[in-house]
Amino acid sequence: MKKNIIPHSYQISVTDRQDLNGHNSFLLWFTGLSGSGKSTIANVVEQKLHQKGIKTYTLDGDNIRKGINKDLTFAPEDRTENIRRIAEIAHLMVDAGLVTLAAFVSPYKKDRENIRSIVKDVNFVEVYINTSVEECERRDVKGLYKKARAGEIKNMTGISAPYEAPETPDIEIKTEHESVEAAAQRIVEYITPKLSSNDE
Repeated sequence: MKKNIIPHSYQISVTDRQDLNGHNSFLLWFTGLSGSGKSTIANVVEQKLHQKGIKTYTLDGDNIRKGINKDLTFAPEDRTENIRRIAEIAHLMVDAGLVTLAAFVSPYKKDRENIRSIVKDVNFVEVYINTSVEECERRDVKGLYKKARAGEIKNMTGISAPYEAPETPDIEIKTEHESVEAAAQRIVEYITPKLSSNDE
C-alpha cells in the first residue's frame, strides 16, 4: 500500500502561509499531571495570542479523545498511539501556519521525544506544568483522583501509572507558586521571538 502513495506537489508552502499570517507557526506542548493546570494556562495563552492577531488552535483531551482517538484506551500502548496521532495532527496544523497549543498529560518521555521528531525540534516548545500530585489531587477538578483511589479508574497517571517529568523543558511552570496570568504572560514573552518571521 505504501509504495502506491505518491505525494502531490502543492504550490503553496508553509512559508507562504506564515507570510500571509504575518507570523511563524510552531507547537506549544503543555505536559503535566491531570489537574495540573495545562488546559487552563493554554487557554489564557491562546487568548493573549489571539489579542495580538496570532492565528492559533488548541488541541486537548476534549476535542481529541471524543473524536479521532475515541477508539483508544488509557493503557500504555494506547497512550503512546494517542500522543503519536496528536503529534501528526499538530504537525499538519503547524504546516497550515497555525501556532498550535496542545495540552496533554503525555506521561512518557519517549513519546514526547517522538513529538519533537515529528514536528521537528525547531517547531517544538515543551511547557512543563509542574504541579505536585498532592495539589492535583486536592483540586481534583474532574473527580478523577477520587475515582482512581476508589479503584474505578485504572492506569491513572500519578496514582497507578507513572509520570516521567521532563528533564530540560523549554519552560517550567510551578502553579503552586505562580498565578495562571503570570504563567501565561511568561510563556507569551518566551515565544514572542519565535513568532517573528525570519526575514524581519
